[in-house]
Amino acid sequence: MARSDDRVPEGQAMPRMSDVAAVAGVSLGTVSNALNHPDRLSPATLKRIRRVIQELGFVRNGAAQSLARGISTTIGFVIIDLSNSFFLDMSRGAEQAAAEAGFALILANSDMDMARQDTHLDLFDQQRTAGVLLAPLPGLFSGLERARQHGQPLVLLNAAPQTSDHCAVLAHNEHGGYLAARHLIEQGCRQLAFCGNIDALPPIRQRYSGAARAVAETNGAVRLELIPTCEVQVGDGVKVGRQVIERETAWRPDGVIAGADLLAAGIVQTVLSQSDLRFPQDVAIIGYDDNRSAWNALIPLSTLAQPGLEMGRLAAQLLIEEITGRQGHRHRQIVLEPQLVVRDSSRRRG
Repeated sequence: MARSDDRVPEGQAMPRMSDVAAVAGVSLGTVSNALNHPDRLSPATLKRIRRVIQELGFVRNGAAQSLARGISTTIGFVIIDLSNSFFLDMSRGAEQAAAEAGFALILANSDMDMARQDTHLDLFDQQRTAGVLLAPLPGLFSGLERARQHGQPLVLLNAAPQTSDHCAVLAHNEHGGYLAARHLIEQGCRQLAFCGNIDALPPIRQRYSGAARAVAETNGAVRLELIPTCEVQVGDGVKVGRQVIERETAWRPDGVIAGADLLAAGIVQTVLSQSDLRFPQDVAIIGYDDNRSAWNALIPLSTLAQPGLEMGRLAAQLLIEEITGRQGHRHRQIVLEPQLVVRDSSRRRG
């Protein structure tokens, strides 16, 4: 019988079950029982095997175990931009729901890059994760099609699927844009500007559509213009802020709807530092997302709060329902409503 002070040969990176068996002087089946069915072993044998496992630093290969059983308890989550607290809230909600159901969540950041997004999706497919949550970049991408072909469950967040093959959880962006414009109109604004990239970003386009609907209801009493941006980051807001400053007073918007809080923060920063214009007396502004930047801006930003935590939680529940086949799963979309949050950047009236 081998002694417990034997060691795995030097240079071997990770001890294996066979090493545990050799050092403990038992069969592979006995080691397997120690890991999975300890009640089948005598206390002395179980104690010896556990001591060897601890001495060798053996860690079972969960991925291999899942493959052998044909199951996995790991979920992948690919997120478009982890610098945005909205998506961080999604991940927290998803992680909570996954943990409650006995699943582990692995987070991957595509960082606004389509190639990275597809790479992460391919990796999760290769690792045979139980399913994937995806907050995607806009547009078509091959990774989603590959997931569909391989039969891997996938749920979209913050985006509507183009087919009925996947569940989705998204926010009612059109209604959010409507609420933003109605708020500014109620504050007395009559020349509104909407800032954002409505061509490349569907949620921004939907928010613009909602703002246009609110303005249309005024029967010409309020005007709406579109100020296009490349993205919705702080740098884009700086450029918009310069445009606002350079306008003649008669053509300057008295109310600005920014497609995202980071965009609004850039506008506020530029206008305050480079002009005598005041928020909200001269220009009222409202953002979108209730990002952390809305709380920490030079002037607290009014915004539309997105239910990121709830979105992540519901998406994970839908995915786990599909993975486990519970409740006769059927693909469906869940649409959540944003909430208007009024702060100093737009509050003109009590």
